[in-house]
Amino acid sequence: MTAAPPPRCDRIAELTADQFQARLPEALQIYVTAMGYPPATAQQRAPMWSAHMQRAGWRCIGAFSEQDQLIGIGYGYLGAPGQWWHEQVRRGLLSSGTEIGDWLDDYFELTELHVHPAGQGAGIGERVLRQLLTDAPGDKVLLSTPEGPTRAWRLYRRVGFTDVLRNYRFTGDPRPFAVLGRPLPLEER
Repeated sequence: MTAAPPPRCDRIAELTADQFQARLPEALQIYVTAMGYPPATAQQRAPMWSAHMQRAGWRCIGAFSEQDQLIGIGYGYLGAPGQWWHEQVRRGLLSSGTEIGDWLDDYFELTELHVHPAGQGAGIGERVLRQLLTDAPGDKVLLSTPEGPTRAWRLYRRVGFTDVLRNYRFTGDPRPFAVLGRPLPLEER
């Protein structure tokens, strides 16, 4: 049996909070599949993703097939003190002796960026990333990604992300992560 060809990305579009909420089960399925998480993870993440939509500067971009199937998703918002990720990164920077500088001031937190595995390697992630960061609030963007040589790492390096914090373990996840950042806006392609 031959593998199905990867889905062709027909369009990239910004989603409103209502549109994202309607597509939340699809988005979470992409997340779980792309990350290799157990299916129950989607149910655990749904309330958190819904709450994120209420944060200042929230925006979301979806990639869609010709059949209007969601095949990629990315979203983020303005990071701020008191948010879990912000506090985790702050703690990591302080404990590592890394200079915080202005990294945690006026930044867009790239919270999620995932492409269904069948569509990976076709440039969909980069298209979603670039669209998401076009007109994103903040003067820089920060993200975290598991350590290791992956397509995600190659994408982030290709668009100019640099190391902010390496080999950090977020509370509740034993894997080492990197926190990467870069100034905004992205340069035109």
